[in-house]
Amino acid sequence: MDHVIGLKCTICGAEYGVDEVAYVCPEHGDDGILDVMYDYDVIKSRISREDLAQNHDYTIWRYKPLMAVEPDASVPPLRVGWTPLYPAPRLAEQLGLKHLWVKDDGPNPTASFKDRASAVAVVKAQETGAEIITTASTGNAAAALAGLSASVGLPAVIFVPKTAPPAKIAQHLIYGARVMLVDGTYDDAFELTLKVAKEFGWYNRNTAYNPYMTEGKKTAIFEICEQLKWQAPDRIFVPVGDGCIIGGMHKGLKDLLALGWIDKMPKIMGVQAAGSAPLVDAWERGLQGWDMQPIAAHSVADSIVAGLPRDRNKALAAVRETGGAYIAVSDEEILAAIPTVARNTGVFSEPAAAAAYAGLVKAVGEGLVDADERVVVMLTGSGLKDINSAMKTVPEPPIVAPNLDAVKALMA
Repeated sequence: MDHVIGLKCTICGAEYGVDEVAYVCPEHGDDGILDVMYDYDVIKSRISREDLAQNHDYTIWRYKPLMAVEPDASVPPLRVGWTPLYPAPRLAEQLGLKHLWVKDDGPNPTASFKDRASAVAVVKAQETGAEIITTASTGNAAAALAGLSASVGLPAVIFVPKTAPPAKIAQHLIYGARVMLVDGTYDDAFELTLKVAKEFGWYNRNTAYNPYMTEGKKTAIFEICEQLKWQAPDRIFVPVGDGCIIGGMHKGLKDLLALGWIDKMPKIMGVQAAGSAPLVDAWERGLQGWDMQPIAAHSVADSIVAGLPRDRNKALAAVRETGGAYIAVSDEEILAAIPTVARNTGVFSEPAAAAAYAGLVKAVGEGLVDADERVVVMLTGSGLKDINSAMKTVPEPPIVAPNLDAVKALMA
């Protein structure tokens, strides 16, 4: 990987070669989150916007030269990425905006954004010769890892809270992963996975702890900008739990600016559930990631529940360095967003994804978004991931007798 310079600690700035450390900066233990550094001159010699225009590989691997994998690395066969970016004119009209799009990552193989990172995790695990791969998750990352691992025959062991939605647990089991339901929170599952992976020598996909997960997640912003003909949006709304998605979006934008493929940095808007909003608090109080303390987190949007976001350093930088903001939305606002988005775009999102739109509604109400701005809302997972939550947003349908008069009576 001659296009990769090395890894840089997000706390102390120490730099390491890719062969020196596997996951984190040794000076800060498991909190020493690393960032991948690139030689952009090398990348420019291997890929351009013109090359992409002729590339018919419509997956995340069309951006392989911008990722921290070997050029000839074998990749999983499942089609990950190049998800649709839909114009949303009816939502825009309701909010008084002129330009609004929703990026729907539900069509990914396991129906969430997390397939992007898990695809990279599988490639990196194979590079190291790992026999087993593991992760902690609220559900989606584990489902993604289970599915991507199954596609290449790599055994996976996953740890999720026992409260994870049944649809997500079903995915884990159907794909053949070994599932361990943790009697505790996501943060408990995360800590357990760190210990287990070290004890047994398994490859660890854990968000943030593994620096290469950011590199998979940044592919979404590459797609957004390419789908917008390399005219970067003015503002992007991103649901935030552990902070790896928003950090990845920021990393991708920095890559594109360094390559000269876009000419401005969009404002990144992080949206958290009110019951799980430690980054909102840190942003408002001017705290650094290493100053943050864990909280008791809860929300209907299970995918973005994290008491201490693992990628908090990158997540705070994504908002601060782009002039964006962090916004907290209530569970009621999140649930209300699910049918609103579905009825005006045809996209059915799980609560964590819908939180991003709820954040846009709140930001517009607070005067944070100009009517002329070009806005993208990142919808990270399918509503089929959590049917129980979705059903709370709609009335029970009537039962009708099998005759025309019964239908007429109801229609009247």
